[in-house]
Amino acid sequence: MKGEIMGMFDVAQITLYVFFIFFIGLVFYLQRETRREGYPLFSEPSNTLKPGDDYFIPQAKVFKLPHGGEARAPDDARIDTRLGNAEKMAVWPGAPIEPIGDPMLAEVGPGSYALRADVPDLMVNGAPKIVPFRVAPAFDINVNDRDPRGFALVGGNGVAVGTIKDVWIDKSEIIIRYLEAELNAAGGKPGRSVLVPMNFLRIDQDRGIVKVKALMGSQFGNVPALKNPDQITFLEEEKVTAYYGAGTLYSDPQRAEPLL
Repeated sequence: MKGEIMGMFDVAQITLYVFFIFFIGLVFYLQRETRREGYPLFSEPSNTLKPGDDYFIPQAKVFKLPHGGEARAPDDARIDTRLGNAEKMAVWPGAPIEPIGDPMLAEVGPGSYALRADVPDLMVNGAPKIVPFRVAPAFDINVNDRDPRGFALVGGNGVAVGTIKDVWIDKSEIIIRYLEAELNAAGGKPGRSVLVPMNFLRIDQDRGIVKVKALMGSQFGNVPALKNPDQITFLEEEKVTAYYGAGTLYSDPQRAEPLL
């Protein structure tokens, strides 16, 4: 009879089962999508990458980049296999590590950095986003502020290591990202230009100095260099900032010890 088939099933119960199946599938899908970055995992005891999982690690998606090229996620080719210039202080997983050799160059702890693409950040029109004033004449210091160009660059030990010669602007955000300084003999490598991130410096307009507590004297000579003096890549930004980060802990041996 017409409608008899519906009398054989509990529609509400079937709807509930369908919802449960859908919800479980959604959770499974979302859990797989969370594994596009950071997988496969690294095993400290065996010092190897754990094998992939066909069920919980999704197949790679290919993303078209706005200025050409492609990016994959997950991407086994971009897995960070660097061991770093450090050694573990104990055998158990998660044990602290101690830098080997010069801690400022060990690239561990506060001096570690991500392996970002070695290409500059670009604007919509394809031009580099972060550049010095000398190649961006449309930008300048506000008339109500004192221009830091010509200021002395002073390290954490109070020694003048160079002179500020240019300002690097983010043309998209309209914000100063770096100051560029030319080093003197006290900076370790006279005549060399280095970048100083804005979040690691303090400008003293009254005294005409730029103070950087993170680094001491000749340590400025080892600030990572740029391939192109008029632009900076994602990877170079990581390396430059990481070097100053390392200085916050390693530039002076006393900084690496606890205070009692």
